[in-house]
Amino acid sequence: MTTATLPPAAAHATLSPRTPAPRWQEVPEFSVRPARRDDGPALAALSQPFVYAGALRERPLSLYLSRASDFLVAQAPDGTLEGCLGLREHPAAGVLYNFCVAAHRHGTGMGARLLHAAFARARTRSLSELFTATTGSGRLFLRHGFLPACPSLAPADWAQSLDPGRGARVLSRAL
Repeated sequence: MTTATLPPAAAHATLSPRTPAPRWQEVPEFSVRPARRDDGPALAALSQPFVYAGALRERPLSLYLSRASDFLVAQAPDGTLEGCLGLREHPAAGVLYNFCVAAHRHGTGMGARLLHAAFARARTRSLSELFTATTGSGRLFLRHGFLPACPSLAPADWAQSLDPGRGARVLSRAL
């Protein structure tokens, strides 16, 4: 289990009384760990605002329960799940899906930590490439080495499951 730490330079920064505290000082630490089957209801609840906003496809609770082992979760000190990312394995490649971070955690590094944990998991499973689809800007993925990709290069069953009506862009990253 890992815990978020402050960057060395930030740990010694001095703030004037008029300077607002950076977000990383306002938000408690979190840990990233593999999800467990009993996290299924919390994964579904965490994902629901993103479904309502159109950023994620709706998935049944049964999927979160049966595929809990796909997920990495970011957990607050009180045990609340505040971020998640699924990694589905296909021959030689992986697919990242259902990536979400609670709104109050945006900008805290939680998404980047989940993404790096997924990279580490993919490497230990000898996956050579990761794919994802996004309906948003994809900035976080692009900052971490993903590039636009042709869906025909992705695992076929996943690429065929994409809904063309959602207008998602496929991105990939070699590991």
